[in-house]
Amino acid sequence: MGTWILIVMLLLTCGSLRQSSSDPNDEACLSNLKASLEDPTNSLRNWTKTTFADPCSGFTSYLQGATCNNGRVYKLSLTNLSLRGSISPYLSNCTNLQALDLSSNSISGPIPPDLQLLVNLAVLNLSSNSLTGPIPPQLAYCAYLNVIDLHDNLLTGPIPQQLGLLVRLSAFDVSNNRLSGPIPASLGNRTGNLPRFNASSFEGNKDVYGYPLPPLKIKGLSVMAIVGIGLGSGLLSLVLSFTAVCIWLRVTEQGMAAEEGKISQLMPDY
Repeated sequence: MGTWILIVMLLLTCGSLRQSSSDPNDEACLSNLKASLEDPTNSLRNWTKTTFADPCSGFTSYLQGATCNNGRVYKLSLTNLSLRGSISPYLSNCTNLQALDLSSNSISGPIPPDLQLLVNLAVLNLSSNSLTGPIPPQLAYCAYLNVIDLHDNLLTGPIPQQLGLLVRLSAFDVSNNRLSGPIPASLGNRTGNLPRFNASSFEGNKDVYGYPLPPLKIKGLSVMAIVGIGLGSGLLSLVLSFTAVCIWLRVTEQGMAAEEGKISQLMPDY
């Protein structure tokens, strides 16, 4: 009898330890992410309220696409699952997250600036989606970022200069978006031991210019042509106006001379 009581007590203790290992921040993070996404292929069928309450047991994950470390979600990889919807700002509650990969889906909407709270984030891959709006400069607060991959989206606006402050950044790709403006020197022309990014990181944005893409003077040839046409048109107008004035003065002068001739003929001789 004593042995059975001991076994029951151990089971209860293990159950309570597992329950205490769950984190309410992870629960809020995961449940809100699921609510913000549409899952037409039912790939996230085990993403349920029960599982959200206890997504990890040590290094074991109970969720599709999630990896755990010491009872916390530290990696989310939901790639190529035909997911739609938007990225929940509550992802910032997964404060232990080190890698977020939502690539190759059909997710739309903006990149939440709230991701700046993921201070342990090292990999951010949101490529091959339909994301819109600007690249949040607040991502620079994620000081451990090694990878930012945002290629093949519909992002607009400039490339934030603040991202050049990420000294650990070794992979950066914003190609094939709708970005505009100059490439920050802190990203396009890095110095010292910082990894450098080639043109392929920025190509496919027709209004982006600067090293390692063609410089402003080449990009600005059309602007110079417009200015030249404007100046040429102005000069032509000035020449035509001057010519017209000269002709008018000549005609007027000839008319006055003719009138003087008529008057002189009428004057009597003395």
